[in-house]
Amino acid sequence: MYNYIIVFIGAGIGGILRYWLSNSVYKFLPPDFPYGTLVVNVLGSFVIGIVMFYFNENKLISPTARVFLTVGFCGGLTTFSTFSFETINLLKEREFYFAGLNILANVLITLFVLFVVYKISKFIS
Repeated sequence: MYNYIIVFIGAGIGGILRYWLSNSVYKFLPPDFPYGTLVVNVLGSFVIGIVMFYFNENKLISPTARVFLTVGFCGGLTTFSTFSFETINLLKEREFYFAGLNILANVLITLFVLFVVYKISKFIS
C-alpha cells in the first residue's frame, strides 16, 4: 500500500509540473506546435535516464525513491496520450509537416536524451 501512496504523490507533483511547464512554454514560443508536450516528454526522459542509468545501476537510490521518481513523478510529468491527441489534431487540421515533426521530435529527441544520459552515466560510474 505504501508504494501506491508514493506513486500517487509523485504523479501529483509530476502532473502539476507538467501543467505549469506546458503552459509556460507558450510565453516564449508560438502556439502553432505542441512545444509544451515535447518539453515535458524530453525532461521526463532526462529524469528517468538519470534515475535508472546512474542512481539505480550504481545502487545510489532506494527502491521506494526509484518508484516515486519513475512511476510517480515521471509518469505524471510525461504524456504519451497528449502527444498522440495533439498529433491527431495536427493531422485533422492538415498540418502534415507539424504532425510529422511532432512525431519525430518526441520519439527521436527523447531517445537521444536517454542515450546521452546512459553514456554519461557509464562514463562517470
